[in-house]
Amino acid sequence: MPTAYVLLNSDLGSDESIIDEAKQILASEEIKFEVQGVYGVYDIILKLSSSDAENLRSVITNKIRKISKIQSTLTMMVIEEQENL
Repeated sequence: MPTAYVLLNSDLGSDESIIDEAKQILASEEIKFEVQGVYGVYDIILKLSSSDAENLRSVITNKIRKISKIQSTLTMMVIEEQENL
């Protein structure tokens, strides 16, 4: 199943509102997701999985990355062939 990890940098103090908005966006899509606030270089991490890789890419590009108060993102797509090693 296509899976992606998306690391987000946010404006100071906006983590909770970004997490809430991401959850609302993802709940309306056919995507399994986990959202966590984290300490370190990034502020929020999303784990996204979908049966449709193109839909996954589209949601990341056209919806998640356009959430206001996100400064930057780093998206890592899982190599499906290596998932079950």
